[in-house]
Amino acid sequence: MSLNHSPETQTKLIARVPSITGRELPEWFEAIDNGPSFLRCEERANWLADEHGLSHGYAAAIVREHERRRRF
Repeated sequence: MSLNHSPETQTKLIARVPSITGRELPEWFEAIDNGPSFLRCEERANWLADEHGLSHGYAAAIVREHERRRRF
């Protein structure tokens, strides 16, 4: 699974996260922060998908956005 979507696809996925998952991004970011301490983004995305029943595309988009926002 690739965590690298095009910027356009990433934007569209992130915009749909609340309606598709029923949770806002800050809730997902908190789940990632409180979840297992994985070193790799791909591991975090797999955990989100498996633990929370997300598609891998949405899980990867959430992890990528979490990483992007943590840098600022």
